[in-house]
Amino acid sequence: MRQKSFFLIPFVLTLFACTLTSTPIPTLIIETDIPANTSFPPATDTPLMSTATQTVSVTATETLAETPSASETASPFPSNTGLPTVESLEARVTADRLSCRYGPGPEYLYLFAFRGGTPIKLIGRVDAENWNWVLVENQVPCWVSANFIEVQGDILSLPIMYPDIAKLPITPYYPPSEVLSAQRKPFTNEVTVSWVEVPVSLGDYEDDSMQTYIIEVWRCQAGELIFDPLATRLAFISFVDEPGCTDPSHGRVWVQEKHGYAGPAEIPWPE
Repeated sequence: MRQKSFFLIPFVLTLFACTLTSTPIPTLIIETDIPANTSFPPATDTPLMSTATQTVSVTATETLAETPSASETASPFPSNTGLPTVESLEARVTADRLSCRYGPGPEYLYLFAFRGGTPIKLIGRVDAENWNWVLVENQVPCWVSANFIEVQGDILSLPIMYPDIAKLPITPYYPPSEVLSAQRKPFTNEVTVSWVEVPVSLGDYEDDSMQTYIIEVWRCQAGELIFDPLATRLAFISFVDEPGCTDPSHGRVWVQEKHGYAGPAEIPWPE
């Protein structure tokens, strides 16, 4: 049995305001069909994100808020490369509840959650072989961690969708930032990036743990260009970018608030 759900497309006309608020905005309503076993929990049930830190570990990690079922073992990321591209892969949710987010990582904004056992269709991945968040076909496509799904196939065979095809939703309420500097320490290869601060109103936080900046970096580690989405509330961050990769390192800074993202501000990569 299929149930009707309504997705809201924001449309707002600001008349008298000097500061932003989280007051609901006029909307257009589109009626769509979604799977009946899809769960839409309240905002208070949103998994918490990690606390911002000033210096990021040199090893890319993910904070997974989902809890696996008792019989589940989080699977390692596939190591195969050079696979033929497929259009999609079938998968099944193995966590009791699996967050689906607007971007490929645990720090991006939350959309909704799948219940355990839900069948899903995977349609894309990130442009990096280290990162195992995958794009799910949905009225609003969203991203889940491959650690908590059972996939019929290899996720490296999915088409690359991010960052060029799948896009983050853009907020109309905040301006993008601007990168002020990107400096490298010559002996440690530590890169520090700073940018113009864009204050986000407390009413525009998704929850108390939301980070207001997402820094997406494609950096070199052990001869491989890896994707590492970092998050902070500070207007600077540090990470290690090693030499030895064929493809150039690059990155960008997003401002994040509960309605979407402002940016990106491209990082001028230091030599």
